[in-house]
Amino acid sequence: MASEQGTQSRILGTGAYAPERVLTNHDLEKLVDTSDQWISERTGIKQRHIARDDESASDMALVAARRALESAGLSATDLDMIIVGTISGDVPMPACAAYLQRKLGAGPIPSFDVSAACAGFLYAMSIADQFVRTGAHKHILIVGVELLSRLVDWQDRTTCVLFGDGAGAAVVGPATGDGRGILSTRLYTDASLTESLCIPAGGSREALTAEGIGTKRDKVKMVGKDIFKAAVRNMTQASRDALETAKMPTDSVRWVVPHQANLRIIAQIAERLDIPLERFIINIERYGNTSSASIPIALDEGIRDGRIKPGDTVLMCALGAGISWASALVRI
Repeated sequence: MASEQGTQSRILGTGAYAPERVLTNHDLEKLVDTSDQWISERTGIKQRHIARDDESASDMALVAARRALESAGLSATDLDMIIVGTISGDVPMPACAAYLQRKLGAGPIPSFDVSAACAGFLYAMSIADQFVRTGAHKHILIVGVELLSRLVDWQDRTTCVLFGDGAGAAVVGPATGDGRGILSTRLYTDASLTESLCIPAGGSREALTAEGIGTKRDKVKMVGKDIFKAAVRNMTQASRDALETAKMPTDSVRWVVPHQANLRIIAQIAERLDIPLERFIINIERYGNTSSASIPIALDEGIRDGRIKPGDTVLMCALGAGISWASALVRI
């Protein structure tokens, strides 16, 4: 979907959360055949945050959501809808958003999950944008949250070194006519690469059996080369599409907030877009890949530390399982 420039919705506030426990590359050296140098050179990651044993996805989402509401000057009872981007919710059913709604103390409002993996937050943003622009809803909470430490095989060095846990949130509401707002969003899926990044068992296609658990069929499987190539190509094109939809030139972008999957991917996107890497908000070295949480965590960080200022135009792009990818152009 795409929204036109002059949209009626904007980001009113942001918030983020990462668990206290930190797992460094040196810690991983004790768990799996890898090294700090190997991980750093190939991904740019130095550490990641890991949830407590008693911490769920909705617990992390709750902290980020409260911070976003506080930033927006709103309370949970002001919300008209909650959308959570996640593939690691509390349980298979019901939605993580339902648990978040209860913990927030929001009213009986529509609350649902979006399953687009790393692109989940931008999918949620695009959906929220449509509801606010049509006037159907006024204040919508969007969250990206993942607790991937329980979905990776800690003996598989190709995946376990990549992922971390965390949550990021934003409140989307009406624009005030000052030019600040969601200028465009673009969503895509290429189902030909569904097997390149997936959790094979545990759904209706393949029941989870004792044998499946033993062979880690319930954990994330990834064909890294497929995803790397697709990420560079598709995130670059989606970024261009977002700019074209908003009828804005590349040099109008003050900051880029990309999905934090791999520093080499980000560097190649910067080169192809001809935007200096210094104008990218990058925190992958401290968080790893938090999937749907990575963009809202980085966005919140950039806003709170003062790099992203009111009126700045921010380009966001992400790609995840599906494969699904997305972009958004937002004037903060």
